[in-house]
Amino acid sequence: MKNRLEEIRKDRGIRQEELALALGVSRQTIGSLENGRYNPSIILAFKIARYFGMQIEDIFIYEEEDG
Repeated sequence: MKNRLEEIRKDRGIRQEELALALGVSRQTIGSLENGRYNPSIILAFKIARYFGMQIEDIFIYEEEDG
């Protein structure tokens, strides 16, 4: 799954630390999400979307794997 989290966060002038604090996660979690090393739980995805006033689908892009 790809995401636009870093792009959206930077466009709004929000630091990773600020976002992490607002969501109740570590800065490392935000970094891992942005680098595609970690997929969020559905609850965290909803929290992120709500924080930015967006739909989950506007932030997280699901791509089906072949097979």
